[in-house]
Amino acid sequence: MKRVDLNVDLAEGYANDEKLLQLVSSANVACGLHAGSYNEMRKAILWAKENNVAIGAHPGYPDRENFGRLNMNLSDEELQASLLYQLGAIKTLCEAEGVVLSYVKPHGALYNQAAKSPALAGLISQTIKNFDPDLALMGLSGSTMLSAAQEIGLKTISEVFADRHYQADGSLVPRSCNNALVEDDQEAVAQVLQMVIEGTVPTVEGLNIPIQADSICLHGDGNHAIEFAKKIRAALQAEQIIISAKY
Repeated sequence: MKRVDLNVDLAEGYANDEKLLQLVSSANVACGLHAGSYNEMRKAILWAKENNVAIGAHPGYPDRENFGRLNMNLSDEELQASLLYQLGAIKTLCEAEGVVLSYVKPHGALYNQAAKSPALAGLISQTIKNFDPDLALMGLSGSTMLSAAQEIGLKTISEVFADRHYQADGSLVPRSCNNALVEDDQEAVAQVLQMVIEGTVPTVEGLNIPIQADSICLHGDGNHAIEFAKKIRAALQAEQIIISAKY
């Protein structure tokens, strides 16, 4: 029987967190620098605990003005300090509530840059390993970030996106492009089922490329995030695909 994880980005200032945590199996909790606050982090952790949802750190660039979606060229020392600050904060909150921090998923521009940059991917991976070698790293399927983590012995989680279009090289269509998002729910559901069942994804160039779907990202910031999550969950269950965290 096939098994897949459903993850969602939380604690970023939206009102859907508590309801979404009843529909997913993993929560990427923002660590306060690109969005959110210590109070929102704690609430998300408590709701995740209540719903038996795995908890991951979602650290981003210190860039609240742009929601962490603009590339930054921090020095190695500054980026390491920023990551350790964010990881330390969320791990402490998790320990205070008696739950385990299971994985790390970088946010936004940091995620996309590390998907292609060996140097950045290596720095992130080594920083995570030095902080806690038991943490897994969640990253874009087929990306440099996953390769860098695997090279130093970190567990990895290969992530795919329900509501994003893909390019022929396996990267996501940039958000600056008009066709970055999958706007139609039926198309998104079909894309999810193809990724999980067939191990391929359609691209904007008209190709079908290989992909590994360990975890599916459902964004929590849309106007119909709850309805969308219910549709994805129902479609997977109709195919007898088990929804659970993979850590």
